[in-house]
Amino acid sequence: MSSEQTHPALNDPYATIGFALKLAQQALRTRMDAGLREIGLTTPQYAVLTFLKEEPGASNAALARRAFVTPQTMQAILVALERAGFIARTPHPVHGRVQTTELTRKGCDALDAATGIVADAERRLRKACAPLDPDAIAPVLLRLAEALR
Repeated sequence: MSSEQTHPALNDPYATIGFALKLAQQALRTRMDAGLREIGLTTPQYAVLTFLKEEPGASNAALARRAFVTPQTMQAILVALERAGFIARTPHPVHGRVQTTELTRKGCDALDAATGIVADAERRLRKACAPLDPDAIAPVLLRLAEALR
């Protein structure tokens, strides 16, 4: 047997890396959702606003990938953001059926408010990393994600 097969944590599902990752992800999502709800946003909506600031006019498919949702869910998110006045969608000048999506002034203001909420969650995560270097944690997590792809 390999050392991986006999590792004690594999006999306890609550002591696995996978369980710890899921627990941390759920706690982050719960904290962000609670804070963002106070300004009328969800975590996926925040992700969309953030990405649109960096890539105005991004496609629905690109937005869905960045927000970790399906294209169908993204469509519902965009409809809600448009109704709230956070984004404006207009027909693409060349491709008639394609919509160009951009932040509105109200969307920029919401994103500014949301950024503080998300920054607080990030500060908490970085503080909890002690005594490890917080800048070393993200690359490890990204390697773990890549190992499973």
